[in-house]
Amino acid sequence: MIITVADVLGLPVLQDGEPEILSSRRFDEPVRWVHVSDMADLSTLVQGGELVLTTGAALRADPRRYLAGMAEAGVLAVVVELGGASLPPEAGAIAEECEVALVALHRQVRFVEVTEAVHRMIVTDQFDRVDFDRRVHETFTDLSMKRASVGGIVDAAAAILDEPVVLEDLAHRVLAVSARGHAADLLHDWERRSRRNAGTEHWASTSVGPRAEEWGRLIVPRRPADAARTQMVLERAGVALALHRMIERDRSGLQHQAQTGLIDDVLRSRVTDEREAAARAHALGLRSAARYVPATVRVERPENIRAQADPVAGQRRNVSLLDTVMHTVNASGHTGLFSVRRDGEIGLVLSLGVTRSADAALSALGNDLRREIRRVEGVSDSALAVGEPVERVIDAIHGLAEAAHIAEVALSMGEKPRPFYRAADVRLRGLISLLRSDHRVQAFAETELRALLSDDPSNIAVLREYLRLAGNKVAVAQRLHMSRPALYKRLASISETLGVELDDGDSRTSLHVALMVLDAQKLSRPVGSASEPVRAEIIDPYM
Repeated sequence: MIITVADVLGLPVLQDGEPEILSSRRFDEPVRWVHVSDMADLSTLVQGGELVLTTGAALRADPRRYLAGMAEAGVLAVVVELGGASLPPEAGAIAEECEVALVALHRQVRFVEVTEAVHRMIVTDQFDRVDFDRRVHETFTDLSMKRASVGGIVDAAAAILDEPVVLEDLAHRVLAVSARGHAADLLHDWERRSRRNAGTEHWASTSVGPRAEEWGRLIVPRRPADAARTQMVLERAGVALALHRMIERDRSGLQHQAQTGLIDDVLRSRVTDEREAAARAHALGLRSAARYVPATVRVERPENIRAQADPVAGQRRNVSLLDTVMHTVNASGHTGLFSVRRDGEIGLVLSLGVTRSADAALSALGNDLRREIRRVEGVSDSALAVGEPVERVIDAIHGLAEAAHIAEVALSMGEKPRPFYRAADVRLRGLISLLRSDHRVQAFAETELRALLSDDPSNIAVLREYLRLAGNKVAVAQRLHMSRPALYKRLASISETLGVELDDGDSRTSLHVALMVLDAQKLSRPVGSASEPVRAEIIDPYM
């Protein structure tokens, strides 16, 4: 702790002297040392920040000269033991004028006890500060060596200070927070409060990033009890964060990491309180809304790209896709949380703008996303899928799984792309995609199509178009660019191979479902699976 003039005067040894405060100037300033002297001129003996103990002979002789000299030498306070004498009546006013604390002791005290007590406190405080500095240095050095996350560094700073700590970007959006159990209240209306308090003495803060390239601020959002110690911890944490940013710069932006962290915290039940989740989401840029839309953007990359085994290149493609999706959403007037969920898949929690209906907004957004993904990423096959709008941020995050499933099925449908997809749009294909790992579903598809799968592969394509067009042979012939006699002959061969009547409604339904199962299996199969063994997923349907 910092030892001030007021702290020294509060010592029992000085209180026994019945102190009378004649001037309270500089009471809250830290005392560097205690000096005992009756000399009139101490300019050559002190360095500033001292408290002087004296019997007052020089002070009584010429109070103005004495006190002005003390002020000029940097002395903070003069404590006078009167010893039955008295001070000139104007001494207090002169001390106030000279900005020096002046205290008179009406009873005798042992100056040696005063100096021992104060110096012991100063030395102990200095030792504590050195030890504290060492522990802070070791903590953040260890975190840097272990490449701790942004949240881990902020948590460490909060734990050392026992104060809430917030990391924000230059737009006053929260990147990480350690709220010591009160995140919702702390982050309420954060952007406005942060702008109002930026640069004032009410909050302790430090810039994060190299000089002239600062990218954030680390903040204790209230007046700290020990400003110097708090500032030192924030600066050390800021250095650790800057090093982390330099290391992680090629991987992902801090905003993306923070949003992914919130989504993962909710999905893993580390955050279950809606107020905390909503406060963090809003601080990360998600606009408050009556309803939030869980959504997923999924792309189907060209086979030559998917076949590449370079994980760094894959990570960069996903970060680029994430940036494209985020910028398109924001440019469309919406806000959201964004996270890479797996290769080629971006999860979103959307807060839609209110200038148009939800369907119109989603349609426009879906078209914009498809256009921008094609332009920036060079990917022509993409889908925006949305779940049911919900009132809570936590429910929207949990709805990402359904949206991801819809997007995956939408890409496998092979139909004319829609601006966006809901569960009703994928219908039976969605159900089959969910059940594709069930051994009974797999056995059904194999039983229905086994004879055809081991025959001419082109027959599968003919059968798929025939079933998709509801048995309209004229339309099938036009779609496949075949003559009708050739198509009739091919369909007869397929019917004979399978041992079923293709004109029968039940047969068509069974075969259509079996083909959907086959398509769903291909959708989940990794690149290269035609020539490499694939580890199967076994699911017990009764669990």
